[in-house]
Amino acid sequence: MVALIVSLILTFAMAAGVFVYGTKRPVGKPITWGEALLAGTYIYALLFLMYGVVPHQWLTLADGPLEMRKDAILAGPGSTGLLKDLPFSITKQTVRDIVVTMIYIIFFAAQIAGWSLWQSRGKAKPIAIETSTYGRPLVKAR
Repeated sequence: MVALIVSLILTFAMAAGVFVYGTKRPVGKPITWGEALLAGTYIYALLFLMYGVVPHQWLTLADGPLEMRKDAILAGPGSTGLLKDLPFSITKQTVRDIVVTMIYIIFFAAQIAGWSLWQSRGKAKPIAIETSTYGRPLVKAR
């Protein structure tokens, strides 16, 4: 449990570091060879945590202390819970696999959102021109 929490905290701290650096770095400033090497290593470590360490720590926790095994039936035939009349079985291993899949999906969506935010940083937002009730601009474009 501690390893999973520490890996999540480290992942979120490293991801926050990318955004802090992105707000301080001027847009269009040339990157040096050393900065590129350091940034590539940093991002590789972040992706390794996101797609390697965090899911592994969840699976280790689920298989170990939480005992999410194939023979532990949550619902369906053979279970003792409220959902024992279902015509199919849901095991704890199924829940474990769904959780690890959701971890991958959330990190993938966060990675795409991070790319989008990094690429759109520093771009000026369009100025809204007041329009009439018919949708025409009230001032002439210059």
